[in-house]
Amino acid sequence: MPTLFATPDPDLEDQQVITEIHDVRASLADFLRVPRRWNGLLRRTSTARAIQGSNTIEGYTVTDEDAVAAVDDEPPLTADEATWMEIVAYRRVLTYVLNVATEPGFVIDETVLRSMHFMLLDHDLSKTPGRYRTNEIFVRDDRRGVNAYEGPEGDLVPGLMRDLSESLVAPSSDDPLVRGAMAHLNLVMIHPFRDGNGRMARALQTMVLAQDQVVEPTFSSIEEWLGNNTQEYYDVLAATGRGCWQPANDATLWVKFNLRAHRMQAQTMRRRFDEAETQWRKIDELLEAHKLNDRVGIALFDALLGLRVTRPSYLKLTELDERTATRDLVKLAELGLLEARGERRGRHYVAGGPLRRIQDQLRADRRPLEDPYPTLTGEIRRALP
Repeated sequence: MPTLFATPDPDLEDQQVITEIHDVRASLADFLRVPRRWNGLLRRTSTARAIQGSNTIEGYTVTDEDAVAAVDDEPPLTADEATWMEIVAYRRVLTYVLNVATEPGFVIDETVLRSMHFMLLDHDLSKTPGRYRTNEIFVRDDRRGVNAYEGPEGDLVPGLMRDLSESLVAPSSDDPLVRGAMAHLNLVMIHPFRDGNGRMARALQTMVLAQDQVVEPTFSSIEEWLGNNTQEYYDVLAATGRGCWQPANDATLWVKFNLRAHRMQAQTMRRRFDEAETQWRKIDELLEAHKLNDRVGIALFDALLGLRVTRPSYLKLTELDERTATRDLVKLAELGLLEARGERRGRHYVAGGPLRRIQDQLRADRRPLEDPYPTLTGEIRRALP
């Protein structure tokens, strides 16, 4: 009997999709090699979307603005305290992943995984952060009111995690996209911790991808896509796991699902890069027309992305003094480029008419994303137990 889920051999369709993903990722890397004003801002929002996506799957839902606030280390606008603690904890884990996994010689071992879990849940010691579970564990499907999955017995967990850690450092000819998917699958199926297993598995996948060093891990994560396609994610896990720890099960649908997620997310990122070029060109035209300082372009760019612009966020991005920052935002509102909302501490700004027209045109010009596996969703549903 295998101790872990085995990696299926990619078929010709998979190999073609893998090639397409790497081509897009290489084009993103080429973009990032040339300094652009929007690089850091897109990096910030991409990290926020990854945090938001992975936590949404677990029911910790926050707005786009609060996700960005977590990245900026600012207080939330609307999130409740319990949700915010989870969001900030995952930001800490993802920051660790993005900053250490690309270091030469970095190794993912049990100590790393347990340390990440401690970062994720150290605000709630009752969940035994950093320690493996010793009892049985079930994944509940609240929609159907049943237990959808039962993890392996607690006394098997240390050995299985040792096997997983050894597999992560063993030489492999598998593509990094596939290795990351299998690391994700094995950790989430082992379900080694009392809580936080899904987020840990998704962070581990991002960490494996970060070691590939083709493009920044911020732009290679599929956590945003998974968060936007939660039911499909649950379905493919159910179709693969089939109710309990069965590592002899075929992981083909799981790998295809992940390759599809990478292909769709890579297209989305490429579109955002292309649109950022257009957005900044339009911003430059507005700055010139109104004789505005270049620094306010940052506020206009955030508004074009659909974010609420606040004085604290603008201060952090520009490092201005409060009086100058306030004057900038008031001026943009007077010109109609931004529109003010709320009062006093709740004061924020959204895109004004000229920015909304730019947004509308960009949306109208978008082409649909190409789905590399148009029949996969149906195949997964038919495979559900």
